[in-house]
Amino acid sequence: MQEFMIFIKTKGDHLASLSPEQQQAHVQKIGKYIGGLMDSGKLKGAQPLEMGGAVIHGNKGVFKDGPFNESKEVIVGYFHIVAKNLEEAIEIAKANPVFDDSEGSIEVRPIKQMDGIN
Repeated sequence: MQEFMIFIKTKGDHLASLSPEQQQAHVQKIGKYIGGLMDSGKLKGAQPLEMGGAVIHGNKGVFKDGPFNESKEVIVGYFHIVAKNLEEAIEIAKANPVFDDSEGSIEVRPIKQMDGIN
């Protein structure tokens, strides 16, 4: 099994445009999705992210604080999963209910294992 990070990206706060009832339904769908990943042993961790934060760009010791939001997409959460291969990780990502209630994108990245770390 290989480890992957799944980054959930939406255009701003994807829940802000939903009614309280729709937000609750969305949270329940995400809970069911997470429960399924836990039951299958595929989930190592997952959390939503706050809308605030900083992006720090640097080059040769010169750093600039962000946010740099040219793309208008922000990372709103992540999942740390295990899967047989990239194809399975993509299928897990495609089942995420974030697509049910908003427009977004999901980035799936294999985690490079390095000796001596962790």
